[in-house]
Amino acid sequence: MNFCSNCGVAVQLRIPPGDNLPRYVCDACKTIHYQNPKIVAGCLPQWENKVLLCRRAIEPRYGLWTLPAGFMEKGETTVQTAIRETLEEAGAKVEISGLYTLFNLPYIDQVYLLYRSQLLDLDFTPGGESLEVQLFSEDEIPWDQLAFRVMHETLKLYFEDRGAGTFGTYVGDIVRTQDKASYIVSLMDKER
Repeated sequence: MNFCSNCGVAVQLRIPPGDNLPRYVCDACKTIHYQNPKIVAGCLPQWENKVLLCRRAIEPRYGLWTLPAGFMEKGETTVQTAIRETLEEAGAKVEISGLYTLFNLPYIDQVYLLYRSQLLDLDFTPGGESLEVQLFSEDEIPWDQLAFRVMHETLKLYFEDRGAGTFGTYVGDIVRTQDKASYIVSLMDKER
């Protein structure tokens, strides 16, 4: 950040009085510009023994598969975000079953909340951010073509839980290793 979004004057990166982290501060209007992680919410849409995935029509990870999800907008709840993103990306209407996974991704300053949901019908179609939308059973999931680690982990947990006949709620962290080629996934105890 170079300039204050409030008054347009150049900002300085420093620790403001009473704080412990560097922030962009405007000396003219005294605005402190906080930069916080972004919230991403989405759905794990289910129909019988299958889940709905979208093939991305945008970067990052163009052409790879993902669960429908996106950034939370002001004035929305995470559930509203998940439902809106599923409608926008997959043209699918869903009923939320409950929070399934919450993953912190500190290396990109994001928090993902993915909700288990039921498709209300099979009337789905690719939205502007999707090349195609398709239902997959566990053995049909394109595991090596999933766009994001968080989606891989969520789907892995889902199929493990479905096999066990009971679903939990998971909270965890996905941390990129120093070589940036692999990830460490750690889960807290799941709640049932």
